Amino acid sequence: MTIPTKFIIKTVKWMWIGFAAGLLSIWLYVWLVSINFLNLFGPMPGLDQLENPKEDLASEVITADGVVIGKYFIENRTPVEYKDLSPHLINALLATEDYRFHRHSGIDLEGLIRVFFKTILLGQKAAGGGSTITQQLAKNLFRTRSNEYRGIIKSKLLNLLFVKTKEWIIAIELERSYTKEEIMAMYLNTVDFGSNAFGIKVSSATFFSTTPDKLKPEQAALLVGLLKAPTTFSPILNPENALARRNVVLDQMNKYGFLSDEVADSLKNKPLMLNYLVENHNTGIATYFRSVITEYLNKWCKENGYNLYKDGLKIYTTIDSRMQVYAEEALLQHMRKNQTVFNIQWKDMTPWRDEDMKEIPNYIENAIKRTERYMTLKKKFGDDSVAIWNVLNTKYKMKIFTYRGEKDTLFSPLDSLKYYKRFLRAGLLAVEPHTGHIKAWVGGINHKYFKFDAVQKGIRQPGSTFKPIVYATAIEHGFSPCHRMIDAPVAFATQDTNKVWAPKNAEESFSGKSFTLRSALARSINSITAQVIKEVTPEHVVTMARNLGITTPLDAVPALCLGVNDVSIFEMVGAYNTFVNKGVWIEPTYITRIEDKNGNILASFTPKTREVMSEQNAYLMVYMLRGSVEEKGGTALGLYRYKILGQGAEVAAKTGTTQNYSDGWFIGCTTQLTAGVWVGGEDRCIHLRGFYDAQGASTALPIWGLFMEKVFADSTINIKKERFPRPQKLTVNLDCSKYNSSDPMVKDSTMLIKIKQDIPDVY
Repeated sequence: MTIPTKFIIKTVKWMWIGFAAGLLSIWLYVWLVSINFLNLFGPMPGLDQLENPKEDLASEVITADGVVIGKYFIENRTPVEYKDLSPHLINALLATEDYRFHRHSGIDLEGLIRVFFKTILLGQKAAGGGSTITQQLAKNLFRTRSNEYRGIIKSKLLNLLFVKTKEWIIAIELERSYTKEEIMAMYLNTVDFGSNAFGIKVSSATFFSTTPDKLKPEQAALLVGLLKAPTTFSPILNPENALARRNVVLDQMNKYGFLSDEVADSLKNKPLMLNYLVENHNTGIATYFRSVITEYLNKWCKENGYNLYKDGLKIYTTIDSRMQVYAEEALLQHMRKNQTVFNIQWKDMTPWRDEDMKEIPNYIENAIKRTERYMTLKKKFGDDSVAIWNVLNTKYKMKIFTYRGEKDTLFSPLDSLKYYKRFLRAGLLAVEPHTGHIKAWVGGINHKYFKFDAVQKGIRQPGSTFKPIVYATAIEHGFSPCHRMIDAPVAFATQDTNKVWAPKNAEESFSGKSFTLRSALARSINSITAQVIKEVTPEHVVTMARNLGITTPLDAVPALCLGVNDVSIFEMVGAYNTFVNKGVWIEPTYITRIEDKNGNILASFTPKTREVMSEQNAYLMVYMLRGSVEEKGGTALGLYRYKILGQGAEVAAKTGTTQNYSDGWFIGCTTQLTAGVWVGGEDRCIHLRGFYDAQGASTALPIWGLFMEKVFADSTINIKKERFPRPQKLTVNLDCSKYNSSDPMVKDSTMLIKIKQDIPDVY
């Protein structure tokens, strides 16, 4: 049968009309979606968003020597550029996700046809998806499947079509705005790899402790394999699935010629070989420092319109990563020894004791009432104390801190509190004298288990480390380091007319000898320090302390000379710094500048300064403090055990120990670094026993010595062993050589008696 020509022409005509109508309908549909006609389809990202897509970026804390030591994030993400990506990573991604990436313009028609026939018509699940890398980037960047992009049409099936359409439109726009390399880098910066690792830089560090440019083929294959389903193929949660998926990616790389048969087979036989570490505020270095500055940074961001957890800020700090590591190592190294001594001394005894060594009743029960756990139980159970204490006595599986690493155990909340109360705490701060830049900050022995920062938030009695402030007041009042005073009892009137305050020496006796002020400070003689404050008055000492940066409350009383008022390590190191900095107090500072994600400087920080004393008087104080290391009987002679002195090196330092040995201190200065150390229990009633083991020279000085030994040994830090520079015009004679042990003693025997009055035993 012959088909009429007219019929054929008419049919072809209508086919073309139908085809044209179909194209027009598709164009019209796409246009209507793009303008969100009548809000049927939901909004689209604006042109400015497409040209400048914003993603949540982690803000980074960076040391003075360029090391990232911490991050603030909701999604832990740090971007990298294409040039920083391993070729193996790019090949693995192309082979697995989008082999025709360089041949399409955002939409892969061949892939879509494959999906239509194999997946939709034939139902083959393994046929793969049709989304290109660019489409996936569109989905990741703009959260196209979130509620904010939905219109008034509620159909799930239609909404899926609308979402896909939007992703096609966005993909084409992205291809017009960016190069293929930029799209590839943007994609790898946005994807979720699981384990709180967003983006290829963080995931490389999390799973392999490496950087994206150094990824090996098998490592790249594992990470690309995670993109299919980060939980299902997690090497931590499901290692067998992860191994199988990695090998699928290696097969794909082999299929497309990125790996030879021999290499692919060899790599498939390798184990996962992870080096896994999830970033958080309990890992890495300077954990206490990072925790402390968070409060300041949040306040700064709020005042200046930034989000610390999303805006990718760069916070440049004064910390030196090498010194920070050495400080943490030194503190832990000696705190292990301090803790061993503590455990031997107390054994199975409870260490919370009063001044008469009697156990403090209900100490743990009262302590737990101050915890958040108790407060939560109180809200839950109200006045039902039986229910509260049942919970507090119930044992649970938990990990606990030990100096040998974490340990699994079965503890009740009360058991846990008793256990941790027995640990000694410590803090260390190191500051550059002439800039005020903080170089190392160690707020405790382990941030995960002991959150409280001992450097700035902890305030304790400084004991004899406060004495240099008394002597600085005397120097300002015209006293010379060679001025002599007699080691003899001195008494002060008190508000109680029936009592006097008469401080004892550490040995509870008086030699009756004459000492220079330098030697008296070096030996930490209480009686002479008391005589000095009597001469200059407590009020002037308080004024000096304030000028030196001490902000905590101080009582203008004679006992101030022995360090009975609480201060922080932060304040004390700043005060000592003034002597090295030629009499100018400079506020210890830890941030130099803050930049945005593009490197634009948002803020620069300059520390406050204040002239406290002349250069000459500051040098006299340095000379006085050197006596602890140079004078016979000096309390810091223990430093000779460390490779610090010699080669012309000078150290100005002071030890401190407080009542009942609750606190041990050591503050030492060199020409380029001032560092302070404190050691003690969480509460004052918990401490070491005995003068030798508990004094600052035994608990704190070794930490300083170990730290400085490591710093001096590292030539890359450039901290040198030097003498303190002497002022050109020094009008005070520092030749105290006339003093010797044959100086006459006080003949009045009443001055040599032991003082048994109830007074603070602080030295």
